[in-house]
Amino acid sequence: MNAFKRLPWLALLLAGLVLALGAAACGGDDDDDGGNGAADTGAQTEEGDGEQMRIGLVTDIGGLNDRGFNQLAYQGLQQAESELGVEIRVLESKSDADYIPNLQTLADEGFDLIISVGFLMQEATATAAETYPDTSFAIIDAAFDPAIPNAQGVLFKEQEAGYLVGYLAGLVTESNTVSSVGGQKIPPVDKFIAGFKKGATDANPDVEALNAYSQDFVDQAKCKEVALDQISRGSDVVFQVAGGCGLGALDAASEESVWGIGVDADQAFLGDYVLTSAVKRVDVGVFSTIEQLVNGEFAGGETTIYGLAEDGVGMGDTSANAPADAVEQAQAQIDAIIAGEIEIPETVE
Repeated sequence: MNAFKRLPWLALLLAGLVLALGAAACGGDDDDDGGNGAADTGAQTEEGDGEQMRIGLVTDIGGLNDRGFNQLAYQGLQQAESELGVEIRVLESKSDADYIPNLQTLADEGFDLIISVGFLMQEATATAAETYPDTSFAIIDAAFDPAIPNAQGVLFKEQEAGYLVGYLAGLVTESNTVSSVGGQKIPPVDKFIAGFKKGATDANPDVEALNAYSQDFVDQAKCKEVALDQISRGSDVVFQVAGGCGLGALDAASEESVWGIGVDADQAFLGDYVLTSAVKRVDVGVFSTIEQLVNGEFAGGETTIYGLAEDGVGMGDTSANAPADAVEQAQAQIDAIIAGEIEIPETVE
């Protein structure tokens, strides 16, 4: 039975009445866990009665301190709060068992739009969207097939960013061996890796591109172990594609004095050993989705895709120690990619 449909309809109706009465009595005071109390639906806001639109965000298990994917989503949410005047709330998921309860909490509180962060939340988000048809939902890194009329998918062309950093890696490697450390073998991870391998071998046909998965997006020790193994096999450029876990891979690169490549956020702040980063502007996707809702243009039932042309992906800052000519050659690939002159795979063989 659907996890959201265990209560009889009469009980749900009574629960909604109790929440509405509670809001009137308490004046919308926050609850102990930072909640916003019972809320009105988005229809009233769109009619211009002066109430703020309310936007909720549910993270995946990486949490807001992953220095990348979830943190970027939160930055996009904060930008919307500042520039669009929306009210926001974030619920962090400690495990996949939290996905449905977190989505349900925000939906029950009447949030106008609920954004899920991550491919692994696809099934839970689809269930929530179907159960709450009057609430708008969006998910980063997934799409719905068949389409759900009140849910929008937000995808990125990770392979384009992967290609750019891979091309640079192929030019700077001295051992002719580069590597990638993935979290789990899921489409957004594999698109980064497929682009990385293609870019590296296009820049240097003699390159061998190693790849392995930690099966984790949180535990840095697991990614560090994978990276150290790759370095022992000759890799002198390590590309992390594993969120918070991948920080361990970059730590291994630092310890062994080889290049590291960050992912999602620009991770150059970690040190000059970070050659560059495959930037994925999740903040842009989140902000743009909220802006669409505020402007009455929310693309429910559709999927929005961000690539180089939309400034949704790119190559981050490069290390001061990186060869300038190699950086220029890698950046020179951008126009060709946008023009469709370079065919970049999206899957890892």
